[in-house]
Amino acid sequence: MRIRATKPLFAWDALEDSPTLKTIKQLLEVIPDQTLLDSLRDTRGKGRDDIPVHVAWGVLVLAVALRHPTIEHCLGELGRNESLRKLIQIDAEDKVPKKWNLSRFLDRLGEEPHLSHLHGIFDAMIGRLGSVVSDLGRDTAGDATTLNARRKKDQLAEKERQAGLPQASGGRKEYTDEAGNVTKVVQWFGFKLHLLVDVKHEVSLAYKITDPKAGDGETLPCILADAQAHLPPGRIKTVAYDKAAASNEVHELLSRNGIKPVIQNRSLWKEEQERMLPSHDGNSNIVYDESGTVYCYDRVSQPMVRHPMAYIGHEASRQTLKYRCPARHEGWECPMSKICNAGKKYGLTVRVPREIDLRRFPAIPRATRQFERLYKGRTAVERVNARLQVFWGADDGNVTGSRRFFALLGVILVVHAAFATLLAMAPRWEGTLGQTKLSPIAKALYGKVRPPMPPRRRRRASRERQMRLRFAG
Repeated sequence: MRIRATKPLFAWDALEDSPTLKTIKQLLEVIPDQTLLDSLRDTRGKGRDDIPVHVAWGVLVLAVALRHPTIEHCLGELGRNESLRKLIQIDAEDKVPKKWNLSRFLDRLGEEPHLSHLHGIFDAMIGRLGSVVSDLGRDTAGDATTLNARRKKDQLAEKERQAGLPQASGGRKEYTDEAGNVTKVVQWFGFKLHLLVDVKHEVSLAYKITDPKAGDGETLPCILADAQAHLPPGRIKTVAYDKAAASNEVHELLSRNGIKPVIQNRSLWKEEQERMLPSHDGNSNIVYDESGTVYCYDRVSQPMVRHPMAYIGHEASRQTLKYRCPARHEGWECPMSKICNAGKKYGLTVRVPREIDLRRFPAIPRATRQFERLYKGRTAVERVNARLQVFWGADDGNVTGSRRFFALLGVILVVHAAFATLLAMAPRWEGTLGQTKLSPIAKALYGKVRPPMPPRRRRRASRERQMRLRFAG
């Protein structure tokens, strides 16, 4: 891949529609799959080895990376393309696996401990990227998406259920307007995929597959802990979610971990429009609404006028939110100023303890530009979901059974992380091939992915490069 220097580090629009053999070879090299392959070989034991484990694994990776609609299409291309066969160590055309070989391999891959090893490959690659890309995982966003699948017959489904895998079932989601009227209904049969994504780089940091009934608030602690486990400590600063994750438990969890929530609030106050802050009596003119926005009333004007107070900042040491008089802070006249700001240099100051209600008083208040900017980052999850569903075929609905579905989706997430690694490693060019250079991040990743070249071989490679440049000139 050739990527211009002006492109972002993870230039997803620069992915090749039809990857070259060189790109495929690099993709296979950056996947740390040795533990998984050893586990599969140990399970097979002394049984038949007509289709080696590494060959079946390579076919699955190629089927996703080359964007084949089905595994049968990938097997057909392997039968025609000798160079592609050599990349996954298939010696001859008659050694290409059959489609039932891959079906059985998917069933085996969806069992423990292989499924955990498959998830571990994804975690290892994200951890490798996080150790090199200093801002990967700093601002995150999460969401769930629908994935269509089929269900096995009752007896086989019971075996999968006993193994701890949820079964495909019917799901329904309703969208409502501000008045609470249902405007759109989405129905599907399959699973839910919960993702935690880096907002800036659009890289998946953690994932979890559940049945359609699982909510975002229930799965957020699991995927957050997963992301924290393979990212540097304290890397995650913000987490953005929609109203589905707006619960007291979620806000308490994020507060304990020192993470700032960017989560819209649900409308639960049926009759009240606002409340007074604790320790403020009827003589006070300070109130707050359900979303946690603090207001002050101008009681001198008739009728009374309500103004949002000026947000000054989050005082982490005190765990309070600081607000000041909006008129004094913004420089306009208020009839109530003489009463509120009497003898105060900066005007009336209000400190709101977050412990009053962590859900309504997050570290980044909702009525601020910073909250709105970070909340817009949730669109990154939609783009990642679209790549997984459309670009790599996670939502084709052709997979039957939980084991096969979990295994195939795990392979898709591994390919996603592998392509992210290739994009970060790709040389950047500024118009001519002679100006192509590796970025510091690419050099660091090359050191982690590939072993260093011996000194003698390095000198020989340097001389060969100089000879090629001399003859080219």
